[in-house]
Amino acid sequence: MRRVCQGDINGRILAVGLAPAFNGDNRTGRIFTGDKSSDFLISSMYEVGLTNIPTSERTGDGLEYNDMYITLALRCAPPDNKPLKSELENCRGFIENEIRLMKNLKAILSLGKIAFDSVINDFKSRGIRISGIRFSHGTHYDISGIRVYCSYHPSPRNVNTGLLKKEDFISLLREIRNYVD
Repeated sequence: MRRVCQGDINGRILAVGLAPAFNGDNRTGRIFTGDKSSDFLISSMYEVGLTNIPTSERTGDGLEYNDMYITLALRCAPPDNKPLKSELENCRGFIENEIRLMKNLKAILSLGKIAFDSVINDFKSRGIRISGIRFSHGTHYDISGIRVYCSYHPSPRNVNTGLLKKEDFISLLREIRNYVD
């Protein structure tokens, strides 16, 4: 099944996740759709005006992203959510191309360390010097005119254990929205 990255390629915000969810994306054909991660993510984005509806249940449900594009570091669901380095390398061109196509890009939200590493690797591939930058939830870095934000992935494990709290995530999304406005 083809993964459909979505949103406005002319938007100012890019959200990057890890990979298609086995039970959500693989079933629906659209990333962050029809599972617990999407419930958390889309309802939070709705709270700050980044989506037009608070749910993402299936393709054709009317969901639209406002001023943003959403994509993945990996294009296939890895076993046990642990992608191999070679799998990430094979998919690297997709995210690099999407970042280059976003001519108005001001902010990137990395949902988890693997997504963050994929974004940082894109900067490195363009010869942009990166030093002293590492993933830390709630932080951000200004790199070559783009602000890169770090967040834990909205997986049920992170949400149910309280590692990622809804109010904190919404606050981070508001910070990103205010930054680009």
